[in-house]
Amino acid sequence: MAARRALKAVLVDLNGTLHVEDSAVPGAQEALKRQLRSAPITIRFVTNTTKESKRDLLERLTRLGFDIAENEIFTSLTAARNLLEQKHVRPLLLVDDKALPDFTGIGTDDPNAVVVGLAPEHFHYEMMNKAFRLILDGAPLIAIHKARYFKKKDGLSLGPGPFVTGLEYATDTKATVVGKPEKTFFLEALRGTGCAPEEAVMIGDDCRDDVGGAQDAGMRGILVRTGKYRPADEDKINPAPYLTCESFPEAVEHILKSML
Repeated sequence: MAARRALKAVLVDLNGTLHVEDSAVPGAQEALKRQLRSAPITIRFVTNTTKESKRDLLERLTRLGFDIAENEIFTSLTAARNLLEQKHVRPLLLVDDKALPDFTGIGTDDPNAVVVGLAPEHFHYEMMNKAFRLILDGAPLIAIHKARYFKKKDGLSLGPGPFVTGLEYATDTKATVVGKPEKTFFLEALRGTGCAPEEAVMIGDDCRDDVGGAQDAGMRGILVRTGKYRPADEDKINPAPYLTCESFPEAVEHILKSML
């Protein structure tokens, strides 16, 4: 990684780090509002979630007691929309219906691209076969992200990654991935902050997508043992996480005491 510089920005994952579905991680609201907000840094909330629009996500976070502004959230849905606009394509959107508002204005008639997010109701043979045929005919495959799994209240659940990989295998093609752990995602999240990657730290529960991706982009990464974390996750990437903490509040405490 690049040489260390003074910390100016903190990127924070959402589901699994601040909350798991509709339950906040204990102490997370206070750590954000009373502690991290008091530091002279820029905060951005970065998420791969494709289960809901940014507006719905913000409403969920507000209900849970988090003090977050909409312009502080950068999602993989935003990154995907930006790419669709750049490519001028009409996507077959395999995303949850609650995420559709983030694609308002994007034409979807006679699709010539395939976009895959987390959409359990669409992951059935007929729809996957439709995507398969479009890709065979030359449609680009765009993965909002390729997470292997995510954490729900009742346990770990399959993410979109296995379904994207299945389409890649069947069509002998490679998806364009726009969410974490792609370097471009982290750089886009920092856009407008005036901060270089070496001046930022990422906090997340996914060792590969959050921590590994951030560190590959030149940031430091803090892994938290909440959400999807499983024992020995920190051994799955090289270099290892800058730090592993029990939870978001502990990560905030370390930042305030040792990184500013």
